[in-house]
Amino acid sequence: VQLQASGGGLVQAGGSLRLSCAASGRSFSFSSIYTLGWFRQAPGKEREFVAGIGWIGGNSYYADSVRGRFTISRDNAKNTVYLQMRSLKPEDTADYYCALDLGYGSRSPRDFEYWGQGTQVTVSS
Repeated sequence: VQLQASGGGLVQAGGSLRLSCAASGRSFSFSSIYTLGWFRQAPGKEREFVAGIGWIGGNSYYADSVRGRFTISRDNAKNTVYLQMRSLKPEDTADYYCALDLGYGSRSPRDFEYWGQGTQVTVSS
């Protein structure tokens, strides 16, 4: 399975960005994929969970730091998951990664088996 993240960029505080993550590959049936998630990692900090969504049911869950500002969604037909980010803050600056977990509900990077490359988000004050 390959994950391709895109959509990062430079934005002013209070602005919005939408990240996309396209999943591809023939190793798995996408009906068996349980969770696609977004993580972020700022310089000098550990990678942290941002949001996750169940591929089949669409149930989503968020880190407290982004709840109410970020929205995760998916388009099953396109095998793509999105992260709509609003009211961005300078502390949201990080490399954002999408990842795939064959389980559901985890917030730990160790439980996500597949990772895309990062896309950089910079929020200026």
